[in-house]
Amino acid sequence: MITAAIVKELRDKTNAGMMDCKRVLTETNGDLEASIKLLRERGIAKAGAKADRAANEGVITARVNDNATSGIVLEINCETDFVSKNENFQAFVARIADTLAASSAADHAAALAVHMGEYTVDDSVKAKVVEVGENLQFRKYVRFDAAPGGVVASYIHLGGKVGVLIEMGTTHPATAGTETFRELIKDLTLHIAASAPKGLSRDDIPAALVDAEREIFRARLADSGKPDNIIENILKGQIGKFFAESCFLEQGFVKDPDITVAKLLEAKGKELGDTLTVTRFVRFGLGE
Repeated sequence: MITAAIVKELRDKTNAGMMDCKRVLTETNGDLEASIKLLRERGIAKAGAKADRAANEGVITARVNDNATSGIVLEINCETDFVSKNENFQAFVARIADTLAASSAADHAAALAVHMGEYTVDDSVKAKVVEVGENLQFRKYVRFDAAPGGVVASYIHLGGKVGVLIEMGTTHPATAGTETFRELIKDLTLHIAASAPKGLSRDDIPAALVDAEREIFRARLADSGKPDNIIENILKGQIGKFFAESCFLEQGFVKDPDITVAKLLEAKGKELGDTLTVTRFVRFGLGE
C-alpha cells in the first residue's frame, strides 16, 4: 500500500509533483530509493526544483486537420527568449503539437496524459527541463471539434507570440470551399489576434467584469456635480462602449472599423447565399 507518508517523503526528497510520486511508487512497489532513481531518470526530480521559476517566454502553435473539422492550439513556456528561438525547443513543441493533434485529448488535463513514445506529454516536458536547463511549462491547450457544417481555422502571429483558434458554422457544405469564405475566416482570425475580444457576445463577458467597469466609470463621475439620472444615462453609454470594444460581434472589423463583425458576417452570408456564424474562438497571448 502506498501511504501518504511515503508520498510526502518522496516529494520532499525530489521536489516532484504528488501524482508523479504516486505513479513511480506504484511502479516500484513502494521502494523509495528505486522511486528516486526513476524520477531522476525521467528528469522529473530536477524539473521540480525549477518549477517555481518564472516561465513567460515560449511558443504558441496550432494544428488543424486536412478537412478543417478539428483543431488545437497550445502554449509551452520557457524562461528565456534564447531558448524559445532554439531549434531543438521548437522541434520539441512541434512534436507535442503533432502528437496531440493526432490524439483525442479534449482538454489540458487529457493532453498532459497523452503518451508521446514511452512517456506522457507531462513527463516529457519535465524531462526536457533537465536538457534545457530552464523551467518549462505546458501552460494552455484548447481543442475544437466542429459541429456538422462547421469549419475550424487557426492563426499564429509574431512567430508564436499570439495564437487564435476559431470555429465557424455554415448551413451549406459547399460554402466552406469558396474563396470568399476562406478569405473571411482568415480575416476573422487576424481580427481576433489584433483586437483581443474578451468574448463572443455580451453573454460571454463575466458580470463581475462589467460591474467593475461600471464602478470605475461611476467613480470618475462622482465629483462631476451632475444629477443621478444624468449619471446613470452616462453610465449606460459608457457600458455600451465597453461592450462594443470587448465583444467580438460588436467590435469594428479591423480592416474596416465602420462595419461591425456581426454586420460583416451578415453581408458575407448574403453574398454566399448562406447563414454564417462564429460558434466560438480562443486567443492565446504568450505568458498571459
